Amino acid sequence: MIPAIVFDDGFGQLAPLTDLRAAFEVRTGALTTLERLRHALDLQVAALYVPEHLEGITAEAHDLPINRMPLREGEVFLINGRCPLPPEELRDPEPGVVYLDPANSRPIGGRLDFLDAIRVLVGEVPDCPTIMLDSPVLMNRPWHFRSVRDQALRFDLELIRSSRVFQPVPEGVLVIGDPADCLLDPTATIYPGVTLDVEAGPIAVAGGAVLRPGAVVGGPTAIGPHCTIREHAVILGNSAFGPRCKVGGEVSGVVFQGYTNKVHEGFIGDTWIGEWSNLGAGTTNSNLLNTYSEIISQATPDGKRERTGETFLGAMIGDHVKTAIGTRIMTGAVIGTGAMWAAGDAIKGCVEPFAWVTDAGRRRYKLDKFLEVMRAVMARRDVEPSDAYLARLARLHHESETAD
Repeated sequence: MIPAIVFDDGFGQLAPLTDLRAAFEVRTGALTTLERLRHALDLQVAALYVPEHLEGITAEAHDLPINRMPLREGEVFLINGRCPLPPEELRDPEPGVVYLDPANSRPIGGRLDFLDAIRVLVGEVPDCPTIMLDSPVLMNRPWHFRSVRDQALRFDLELIRSSRVFQPVPEGVLVIGDPADCLLDPTATIYPGVTLDVEAGPIAVAGGAVLRPGAVVGGPTAIGPHCTIREHAVILGNSAFGPRCKVGGEVSGVVFQGYTNKVHEGFIGDTWIGEWSNLGAGTTNSNLLNTYSEIISQATPDGKRERTGETFLGAMIGDHVKTAIGTRIMTGAVIGTGAMWAAGDAIKGCVEPFAWVTDAGRRRYKLDKFLEVMRAVMARRDVEPSDAYLARLARLHHESETAD
């Protein structure tokens, strides 16, 4: 098997999704992109390449060489970590050819010799043939999670079905559709009074997860390890939750990276949320314009407004974001890492990282206070932030100050 290298080239404007993780670590369905690429392409991953500012936290998360080529000769299979759904061309690539994305001519990957692989990884143009694909496959903006979500989730659910053992549906649980589409880990707890609607697709519930009485879950949906779905929660299809999330109220078409709370009433739809965020009671977002027209979004606070290609699109919410009770979030909003919103005005456009917004005005969230709150939140899940994680947050905070 040819050794594979998954690389994040750092191109595109994917923040806040990639503020605290490489592009291939973003959850784009039930799985992260890296997890899906491993299975979809049967990869033997030999190393990972990431932008310098992500090297430390990436090294902590993976027992692999980071930004270091472990080989000195032979062929290497390269795949761009911004590619959540690998194209057919890369399932059996032509040797010595670099496949390019038509949106910006960036390398998607290929089966290359050692020296050409090095040139791609350092951003040079290799002296070898190229093939331009017909359609874009690389994520370039935060709202691109929405365009890959449904296909990625269905692939992931079929992978889960084929690779795990499940318990029968517990007594007292109402199933609408085929019970064989209820992919329930033996250690998951599903209380009597839960409704699982699998007519539109499977529902996977991972180990240690708890579905409380009265919860209604529609497929296709993936509920991650040790998540809690609260009483009378309504989870509609095309939703995926990473580990240890707490979910209540109504959600539809959401992707939670993990460790995030949306416990109370309020609607969140077609939205991506990072880790360690908390949405206050009644927080609600719009995911559809009254005109039913294409949603416009803004990737950076000083960036231009762009067409997203989406009719249904909620928000892109970074890690460690907090919203107060009754917060309203407009279609296509982007909320930067570490932002705290406690104002009566609705959130719209792009909110800068570490913004502290109240009815009294807007200022910068002080780093020492932010870290104090962050440590308290993470301690509730018995997690201690590492030195590399703290260093990345400090750098991100400094960059947000100098951007003002």
